[in-house]
Amino acid sequence: MKIAVFSTKPYDREFLEAANAEPKHALRFFEPHLRPETSALAAGSEVACAFVHDQLDAAVLRRLAEGGTRLIALRCAGFNHVDLEEAERLGLAVTRVPAYSPHAVAEHAVGLILALNRKIHRAHARVREGNLALEGLMGFDLHGQTAGIIGTGKIGAVFATIMHGFGCRLLAYDPVRNPDCEGLGVRYVELAELFPQADLISLHCPLTPETHHLVNRDAIKQMKRGVMLINTSRGAVIDTKAVIEALKSGRIGALGLDVYEEEADLFFEDLSNRVIQDDVFARLLTFPNVIITGHQAFFTRNAMEAIARTTLANITAFARGEKSGNEVTPSRLKKTVVS
Repeated sequence: MKIAVFSTKPYDREFLEAANAEPKHALRFFEPHLRPETSALAAGSEVACAFVHDQLDAAVLRRLAEGGTRLIALRCAGFNHVDLEEAERLGLAVTRVPAYSPHAVAEHAVGLILALNRKIHRAHARVREGNLALEGLMGFDLHGQTAGIIGTGKIGAVFATIMHGFGCRLLAYDPVRNPDCEGLGVRYVELAELFPQADLISLHCPLTPETHHLVNRDAIKQMKRGVMLINTSRGAVIDTKAVIEALKSGRIGALGLDVYEEEADLFFEDLSNRVIQDDVFARLLTFPNVIITGHQAFFTRNAMEAIARTTLANITAFARGEKSGNEVTPSRLKKTVVS
């Protein structure tokens, strides 16, 4: 099949071409994001292959359909940026990569916790300047701390396993209980119980209408003073302005982000020679107890291989008139809440 691949970086091309050795689809790579003004690049392609920051609203989907596209092949797990109802109306199939490497994301979340707790980012900068003083670098033992996990799907379950290894007490919130987590001793509670008890909270839920700004001012008021908050899921799960207020007051003691609700024009790009125009993001960068990474939690060789392999398998199944099991429909969106 002819495939137009948008938001292409050199590493995307490397792994997709390697995975395409056998199916031998016709891949055309485009560096720009998929937007109304770039949708014409997909003309004549039966498949539009998109990533997390590509725009797939009704207007773009209509243009793609008019150009001959029949399948939207997402090479990511999230699908909140796709107008699924319009896609269904237009007869466009949508597939995704639901579980490329839960270990990659869960391990990155733990990495943020360790760095924030033991001030590794600050210690590294100090030592490079010849300052080996320890003042201001004190952390705490993770052993015995209460970890709150919001969302216990595949990533949340791996995260729970790692934190169990540290000897943490584990609380979780998810409408659907994961028996693997329960086997570790995870106790499922409502958010009203999780927030005030957790010493650290890690978010592992998709972005849906129900989870948008799940962490807001009211939620933060319920949290333990000095709580550590980690988000490797989707940026808009937290209200960033409310979090900044909580950082200033000390209610949130440390913040680790791999995602940001307005990241589309920032992440995956080199902006080192520009002035960042997003004042909220710029404010986050001023806090010494905040670590931000640029949506790299997924970025391991294992995950990239899995993403490329599954994306092309989804396309191959579609070409054969078969189901891959990774199709996304409006009804699927309505069923997805947290896990």
